[in-house]
Amino acid sequence: MNQSLKTLRTYASAAALAALCVPALTVPVPAAAQAANPLGQVVEALRAISTLRANFIQTDRSGQSVSGVLTIKRPGRIRFQYQQGVPLLIVGDGKALTLVDYEVKQVQRWPIGNSPLGALLDPSRDVGKFGTLKPTGNPNVISVEVRDRKHPEYGIITLIFTRKASAPGGLELSYWVSLDSQNKRTTVQLSNQQYGVAVPDSAFRWRDPRPNTRR
Repeated sequence: MNQSLKTLRTYASAAALAALCVPALTVPVPAAAQAANPLGQVVEALRAISTLRANFIQTDRSGQSVSGVLTIKRPGRIRFQYQQGVPLLIVGDGKALTLVDYEVKQVQRWPIGNSPLGALLDPSRDVGKFGTLKPTGNPNVISVEVRDRKHPEYGIITLIFTRKASAPGGLELSYWVSLDSQNKRTTVQLSNQQYGVAVPDSAFRWRDPRPNTRR
């Protein structure tokens, strides 16, 4: 791995927060709106996903990359399993995001109820409040920018979808780009997406490395 752990730690949480915005978009949208605009199509496609497993490559703004496996299980659960040799794990349970650093034996957690991710907890929230379509110049590519303008500290996440007949709802999440409040840019590219795979709830549990702490 050509990226130091110090740099990876800086970008890991931003990448995971971006990922969690994917199921955050899965809130009810009126049927007429779904048919009339691509944003509604994106919401429907995401709602059609029960589980997802994919390879990912996470790249920071300097071009350094690290890989791993992403697992999502609705509602709201996600896991970033980094490549061998990277002692980090990121797990989301729909209520909080946890970054586990096994090298330094530390655990960080971020509540997500007050961010755009809060749509996971309150499906009545209007996706239009956070999601905006951005032009791509390609009818087969849809770009959705997610931000909470009242809370710029949450950063900006741009989700890129491509039309694919075999994907749920005919759209596949290809990659996303996150920009945090310090202008740190992280890109996460997905490949080998698998839908409807069996994912046990135990996949979203984690071993607590802190002394005298059990989970």
